[in-house]
Amino acid sequence: MAEAEVARFAQYVATLGRGPGRSRALTRAEAADAMQMLLADAADPMQVGAFLMLLRYRGEDSVEIAGLVEGARAATRVAGACVDLDWPSYGAGRTRGAPWFLLAALALAASGFRVLMHGTNEFSGGMTVEEGLAALGMAPSGSVEAAVRALEGARFAYLPIGVLCPVVARLLGVRRLLGLRSPINTMARLLDPGDAPASVDGVFHPPYIEVHLAAAELLGRQRLLVLKGGGGEAERNPRRSVPAHIWAAGQGRTEILLPALASGEGATGDPDFAALWRGEQRDAEMEARVVGTIALGLLAMGRGGDAEAWQIWRDRHGFADALTRRA
Repeated sequence: MAEAEVARFAQYVATLGRGPGRSRALTRAEAADAMQMLLADAADPMQVGAFLMLLRYRGEDSVEIAGLVEGARAATRVAGACVDLDWPSYGAGRTRGAPWFLLAALALAASGFRVLMHGTNEFSGGMTVEEGLAALGMAPSGSVEAAVRALEGARFAYLPIGVLCPVVARLLGVRRLLGLRSPINTMARLLDPGDAPASVDGVFHPPYIEVHLAAAELLGRQRLLVLKGGGGEAERNPRRSVPAHIWAAGQGRTEILLPALASGEGATGDPDFAALWRGEQRDAEMEARVVGTIALGLLAMGRGGDAEAWQIWRDRHGFADALTRRA
């Protein structure tokens, strides 16, 4: 890489790391430029590690995050996609089980909504989205073009971040070397590669909710629902009430307290993932988890909540086989 590029990126590292009273957050334009340099491999690996950890150490800043997203947009767009709901999946819960949120996304797709899921479960301790799809006889999209075709046919596509943008995947993988996630994780959740009018997102730590909402506002997003979800995913715990936070352009922010949907009494553990989808096995708590998560997607799109979600779940049998075949 050119010496001039190394010196240019060094300025961003220095800005973040000068010390108490002298360091500051990057401006939106600086963050966007830094992200574009990272995507162009125009920074030394040592600079990259220092940059990511300084961003984390200083604490996530909504202006910086918005700039990082803007810097990554050109490299992460799914051109030609027609999407109703953007569904990022970058959780890294060590104790979570199956990706029940995937069944919610598929039920929404079966009911007519076009859902683009993107992400990685590399650091999760449970069943990955790819493993969940395989259990249902489906597969992730192997290219951006394949994702567009899947959205046109099955109305659902899962696009691994490693396919969408290998450099972002590599930046997320720095966690393996340094032992800590970086703000690239938040940036990836906010990419909205299909330019969907609505997005549903989950975070692991409640303080990140404000960062997501503020960044969405700065980016001019139409609608975003974010909540503290299981393992950091957009998945609703049916045993307790949970606040959902919504940003909507022209309306601002609202908070909705979603009620508990199941008591947890009589729970027998995780049922078979595919059998629950096909209706071959029943589990009241896990079905409530899926239905509650369907409601999150509906609310993100400005539609009804739990009642419509239950209907979508009950009606999925008329669409499930066709959805699997088209995928």
